[in-house]
Amino acid sequence: MSLVQLDLPHPTVMRGRWAALAAVQAAAGHGEQCRALWPLWHYDDGHGSWADLHHLDEGHAVLLGQDRNDSETFYAEASDFFEEPETDLLAGAPDWWEPPVRRVREAQLFLGFVYGFDGNIWQRAEYDLEDGFESVRLPALSTERTREAVLETARQTIGRGIPEPSQACVDALIAADAAVDPSQVAAVVDTGWDADVGAAAACAFRAG
Repeated sequence: MSLVQLDLPHPTVMRGRWAALAAVQAAAGHGEQCRALWPLWHYDDGHGSWADLHHLDEGHAVLLGQDRNDSETFYAEASDFFEEPETDLLAGAPDWWEPPVRRVREAQLFLGFVYGFDGNIWQRAEYDLEDGFESVRLPALSTERTREAVLETARQTIGRGIPEPSQACVDALIAADAAVDPSQVAAVVDTGWDADVGAAAACAFRAG
């Protein structure tokens, strides 16, 4: 069975975006939702939908996750649990896709999508169902989404009378490409937040 090619950014393009959101959320005390624990980058929306990017050898990567409401693909244990037909998310995939999938299954999490990056292109198994990836709205897919997520975090916790960060400061944090220092975080976050913790969270995306 052939694989379907996807139009997704290179992992290195996603890095600065993912790290910028991690910096702001960690500074605000919500670092568990967006973080790097090499070789894993994690994102969840706080409501049960999530995506993990696993970095593998030879420039390979696997991006997998689930939308808790909109994933119509049921893989392995999820098929039995929800009593739905199974979608084989590894159909036609090379063997190196399997270890991250195995780790997720061992953690007793369900999967709605599994995408592989071979160093040049992203691919997935062939199916016609909605797998929930678009519904997860992974911020790192674009600068615009990342900027929106950073500003949303700021609006939720920023003090009254304190203006929200400027677009220029947010964009500079993203452009730092995970090589972030506390002053760049401080330019975006509330003065009561921990910019040092935020910078450390961002720099973790440079590990490996």
